[in-house]
Amino acid sequence: KEGGSRGRGLAVGLVLVLRVFSIVVFGSIVNEGYLNSPSEGEEFCIYNRNASACSYGVAVGVLAFLTCLLYLALDVYFPQISSVKDRKKAVLSDIGVSAFWAFLWFVGFCYLANQWQVSKPKDNPLNEGTDAARAAIAFSFFSIFTWAGQAVLAFQRYQIGADSALFSQDYMDPSQDSSMPYAPYVEPSTGPDPAGMGGTYQQPANAFDTEPQGYQSQGY
Repeated sequence: KEGGSRGRGLAVGLVLVLRVFSIVVFGSIVNEGYLNSPSEGEEFCIYNRNASACSYGVAVGVLAFLTCLLYLALDVYFPQISSVKDRKKAVLSDIGVSAFWAFLWFVGFCYLANQWQVSKPKDNPLNEGTDAARAAIAFSFFSIFTWAGQAVLAFQRYQIGADSALFSQDYMDPSQDSSMPYAPYVEPSTGPDPAGMGGTYQQPANAFDTEPQGYQSQGY
């Protein structure tokens, strides 16, 4: 139980970190990821003028933030879930969703890094928003391993639950189990044994008896 509580505490801490990472990513792109072109009179994405790159970063960041809020609420509500099947589904969904988000952040990191690498210096001669663009790429990279760690912790919680019979449908309280592996204890009795539970009990001879059985003293 201590391992499970410690794992849950670490998982909550990771979710809080993931919230911060997602805020940094979509906040950086929204605030400084679009540049104004004096000649064209419209904004364009700082990542190689690729509007899809900025849209992907913002969408993944916002959705990841909402997912973190959802699983924080689920973690708070988890102890109140009485159904074994629902608990198992909740932990399995945490594993799947965390692994899925690790993949999405991997795609986002590769996409943003590639578009930033091929960006033309003439599109941003004053280097506006470059720090924000790099920060979005960096925190996308960090999010890959953080979400993967969240998936690993969720898998460990699943194993702990399986080992502790938390997810077992056949779990039975030992005090209520009628199939005992050992025969019941029968108090020895000197009387007859009508149930045939082991014969009669005979008290051993007293080692300090002055007149042992079967010995007759001879007089002189």
